[in-house]
Amino acid sequence: MLRVVTANLNGIRSASVKGFLSWLNKQNADVVCLQELKAQIPDLTPEMRNPGEFRGYFHCAAKKGYSGVGIYARKSPDRIIEGIGNEEFDLEGRYLQADFGNLSVISLYLPSGSSSEERQAAKFRFMELFLPRMAALRASGRDVVVCGDWNIAHKEIDLKNWKSNQKNSGFLPEERVWLTRLFDEQGWVDAYRRLHPEATEACYTWWSNRGQAWAKNVGWRLDYQLATPELAARSLRAAVYKDERFSDHSPLTVDYDLPFID
Repeated sequence: MLRVVTANLNGIRSASVKGFLSWLNKQNADVVCLQELKAQIPDLTPEMRNPGEFRGYFHCAAKKGYSGVGIYARKSPDRIIEGIGNEEFDLEGRYLQADFGNLSVISLYLPSGSSSEERQAAKFRFMELFLPRMAALRASGRDVVVCGDWNIAHKEIDLKNWKSNQKNSGFLPEERVWLTRLFDEQGWVDAYRRLHPEATEACYTWWSNRGQAWAKNVGWRLDYQLATPELAARSLRAAVYKDERFSDHSPLTVDYDLPFID
């Protein structure tokens, strides 16, 4: 069995202090995708670089304390790919791919557009650039899972207050249509939704720090594992972990009926 975890840490150092690495070492995961490291390589302690049985691989942002993605793996990958080949976004540390045999696991941190019109424009630029990358991955013939913080809630059941957020970044019509294209045109499968098609509040993975969002479970589902159809068909279990808080996001774990290849 292949167990894949994805988690936006909102700072790997902060999440580590809150017990994330201790939790992770008890999960029997094979590959763990991290987003929003907010750290450079020299900032990472030995435990953060290689926790327990894992070895870590990282694509940090050039700007200190910003963005960055990582992958922990129990077995050494055959190949690591950093970035999407675009300088603007590769400097922000948003894409890291690890290949194991015929399996590719990708940690993705899609830009947020909530802070300004400029960042929303950057988000749309990234989406336009990333669509053909997703198409190429889908057509590669490999088993692929793209894990991460997509910063888009796809449908009304994916966030609590959908009516009041229709003009806000993360639930804009253009963003939702873009995700639909990945599913309907390219054939990607949302592993969590395949197993839990009707889940509402249990599906949320992010809560604003404003107000009482966490206490009232006023959440959004922003973290996904999108898999190629053959791999998604082998998904067995998917769950969001909420018993402890390591970040403003919660980890998403999916089990696949696939051996983890040496």
